[in-house]
Parts: sequence; C-alpha cells; structure tokens
Amino acid sequence: MLILFLRSLFFALLFPGSVTVLFPYLIVSRRGAVMPSIASPICFLGLIPLVLGASILVRCIRDFAVIGRGTLATVDPPRVLVVSGLYRYVRNPMYVGVGFTLTGEAILFASAALVFYAVAVLTVMHLFVVLYEEPALTAQFGESYRQYRRDVRRWVPRWPPR
Repeated sequence: MLILFLRSLFFALLFPGSVTVLFPYLIVSRRGAVMPSIASPICFLGLIPLVLGASILVRCIRDFAVIGRGTLATVDPPRVLVVSGLYRYVRNPMYVGVGFTLTGEAILFASAALVFYAVAVLTVMHLFVVLYEEPALTAQFGESYRQYRRDVRRWVPRWPPR
C-alpha cells in the first residue's frame, strides 16, 4: 500500500500538480500578478472553486488508489473500473476538478492569461478523453464501461445518478 501511495503522490505532483500549480505560477509570475488581500471578495470568490477543485482531485486520486488499485497516470492506471464516489455522478471528475482549480486561480489573480490557459487545458483534456481515454477504457473494461458510459455523463453530473 505504501508503494501505491508513493506512486499516486508522484503522478499527482507530475500531472495535475504541474497543470494546476506550476504552469499557472509561471504564467502569473511573468505577468507580475499579485494575489488580492485575503479579506477581498475576489479572493473569496476565487478560493471557492480552487478549494473545491483541489478537493475533487484529492478524492479522485484516493479512489483510484484504494478502489482501482492504480494511479491517475496512463502508464499506471487503475486495474478496476472506478464507478463509485464522485465517479457515480460524472465520468471525469478529476478533469472537472482541474477545471474548477484553474477557474479559481484565474479569478483569484484576475488573470486573462490564466483564463486562456484554462480554456486551452480544458480543450486538450476533452480531446484526450474522447480520442484516447474512452476508447482505451472500452478496450480494457468492455461492456461494463459501455454501460457506465450510458449511465453517467462525461462532464455534467446527472442528478440523481442512475
């Protein structure tokens, strides 16, 4: 279990960590953006999606390790199809978490450059899901994944879930 935890931590720092922390930091530091005061309403408005997104990411990484017995990396994926937790409501909650995190950062730093970055990241994620991930999961899990796709939406949750 310790090895799985360390692999999950490594890939979490590498993938969503670089997309949601490193690259946004590089973007705002080049532009000289300054975080607003902690008492500012803008700060509060930015922190809501940022904290929500980070929480979603942590929960999904945990579920991949505990339930799926794998990590978020395509080179070390879950061995079991994860359809519980947040995956009951939407097929790609980890990517949704990235979207919320980037949205929160764009609001927090009032950065148009981060908005453009977020749109680019979300576009690439969508193409990755449609062109690679869904066909790969269908090949790996077969009918159980096809049924999951019928029951659970890709990006927008169905309430209540089927």
